[in-house]
Amino acid sequence: MPRTPLLSDLTARARTTAHARTTPCPCGATTTLTDRPDGTVVRHEDTVAKAHAPHTDPTDLTARLTTAEALPGILLPPLALTALPLHDRLVTCWPYGTPVDPDDPDAAPWEAAATLLAHLHRTPPPTPLPPMRGPLKAVRAITRLREAGPHPAAAPVLHAWTRLPAWARAEAPQPDTTLCHGDLHLGQLVRHPAPDGPWLLIDVDDLGVGVPGWDLARPAAWYACGLLPPEEWTRFLTAYREAGGPAVPADGDPWPALDVPARALTVQTAALAIVKAVQAGRPLDEVERAVVDACDRMGSVPAELAPESAK
Repeated sequence: MPRTPLLSDLTARARTTAHARTTPCPCGATTTLTDRPDGTVVRHEDTVAKAHAPHTDPTDLTARLTTAEALPGILLPPLALTALPLHDRLVTCWPYGTPVDPDDPDAAPWEAAATLLAHLHRTPPPTPLPPMRGPLKAVRAITRLREAGPHPAAAPVLHAWTRLPAWARAEAPQPDTTLCHGDLHLGQLVRHPAPDGPWLLIDVDDLGVGVPGWDLARPAAWYACGLLPPEEWTRFLTAYREAGGPAVPADGDPWPALDVPARALTVQTAALAIVKAVQAGRPLDEVERAVVDACDRMGSVPAELAPESAK
């Protein structure tokens, strides 16, 4: 893949920042960790530089960076509170942390993720923050699905979307103001200091105030779809409760609190799965079909049991 001007200049920014932090710098190769329209991330030794999505609000990003700096035991702190412009993007720099090993699912840090979330949810925002952006990401997924063109699997996904309450579709304010991560999955944890420091949450792009159940929704949805083993879901939920997480009751059935967020994340996941399949010109794989089938089941819930659309 050819290097874009953004990627080349972001690499130079990471190298310059790393050299200012480490003297002498071992100066190995700079690695591209992510290169997507909504975020480009490169690493040079112990420094990571991130170009945030175009049109990122600088005031909101500064508030999120300030929050990360104020909660160093929960969120990875940035190297600076000021995002600098680069081409049409805002760039932030971070210390490198060791990510979760995707090839070792048995070592997935479910307890650490749950405990960090519980601590985050129990912490008053240290500075005024915008709404948590989880519902907006779900809206973007549905928009991409509609723009992808006709697909036989799209109908149950879109129908399930219409049965979500307005707040979960970003059409009304969220009915809570808890400090939330907004996009929790295992790729959002790193060990810092690398290689084996404590686990911390990363990626503040969706950080804000809102419904804390959204941060539990992805593992909850995976469990409900049969994609996450029951024992791993139990580990996650138990650790969250033991750490005093407020998103669910301390005991008893957690699903009344998780139902809407889990449905929303299932719809989002299914929508993006269809988009990727269309772009690749291939049929849905087994996992993608499972989340679409879950949307189909969601759409068949009797109307009297479905969430009220105006809530």
